[in-house]
Amino acid sequence: MYQQMIFVNLAVGDLDASKKFFTELGYSINAQFSDETAASVVISDTIVAMLLTKEKYAQFTKKEIVDATKSSEVLIALSAESREKVDELVDKAIAAGGKATGETQDMGFMYGRAFDDLDGHTWEVIWMDPAAVEG
Repeated sequence: MYQQMIFVNLAVGDLDASKKFFTELGYSINAQFSDETAASVVISDTIVAMLLTKEKYAQFTKKEIVDATKSSEVLIALSAESREKVDELVDKAIAAGGKATGETQDMGFMYGRAFDDLDGHTWEVIWMDPAAVEG
């Protein structure tokens, strides 16, 4: 059965530092789709973050590339299997040089925290009680 994938393309200032950051979070780099201008970070079987040098990113758009440390371009949200996994991933990101951003959101049935990566892209990590999702 076909599973639709998502490829999140992000402009980065230092590709090697960004690759190190994401591997420290536990993700792998797919060498087949990586080179000196791009790194394919495998988040899951259906989610890939493509880290692109600003020069490479500029080949895909005529728009100005924003400085994500100063302007919000996108909020990337990832699910987590538990509250503990939310904390684990965000804590790893902070230890790897990312910055905690926003307040911890704890609504009982939903729990989330967020971090900015090395280039200021915001990643939200959220757990939701499966019973709440089922309705």
